[in-house]
Amino acid sequence: MSEITLKLDSRTIAGKKVTNLRKNGIVPSVVYGKAEARNTQAGLVEITKAVHTAGKHTPITLEIDGKKKLAIIKSVDVEPVRHRIRHVAFHTINQNEAIVTEVPIRLVGQGESAAEKAGLIVLQALEHTEIKAKPGDLPEALELSVENLATADDKLTLGDIKLPKGVEFADHELDLELVVANVYEPSALQAQNEAAAGDAEDAAPADDTAVADEAPAEEE
Repeated sequence: MSEITLKLDSRTIAGKKVTNLRKNGIVPSVVYGKAEARNTQAGLVEITKAVHTAGKHTPITLEIDGKKKLAIIKSVDVEPVRHRIRHVAFHTINQNEAIVTEVPIRLVGQGESAAEKAGLIVLQALEHTEIKAKPGDLPEALELSVENLATADDKLTLGDIKLPKGVEFADHELDLELVVANVYEPSALQAQNEAAAGDAEDAAPADDTAVADEAPAEEE
């Protein structure tokens, strides 16, 4: 796992005044931990790069006033229109203590399986799962090869994933038969999609106007 670093400065501005920070390309943030929460800030470019690289599962080394702290991203607030980051919350972690976090499941070898070469379609059904590990052992993703998929109705489950050393599923009662990827005949997949579309139409309100009329008026 490659190290991601981000320099944060202490922040004294709070409340509505943080709007001026954002206008000047500064993103307010907060760092939670065992000690009291600390208000911080960083440049929009720097914090955006760190957030996009780390996601919510990769530890980040925060440098605050010359001191380094290991943390993960707790939440990210993004502007709905311009999609710029408005605020980030971090949570400090201990290098020697296992943490629970969600990681993506990555299918490898797509396009190379016997099933796909025969014209069948491999679709991923589960894209994330929670694992438990020390920060230094956290993988960027759990990899699962599709190379042994050969016929329609073949599937891959959580139990097919080979967990890296020091990593375990967070839920010990997790069903390892949970399907991660399925193989479909193109015609069967099309029929399934058409059936799903039909069900969605049947479930839609018959009279949108009537539904809207039932909504309470907003108070000004």
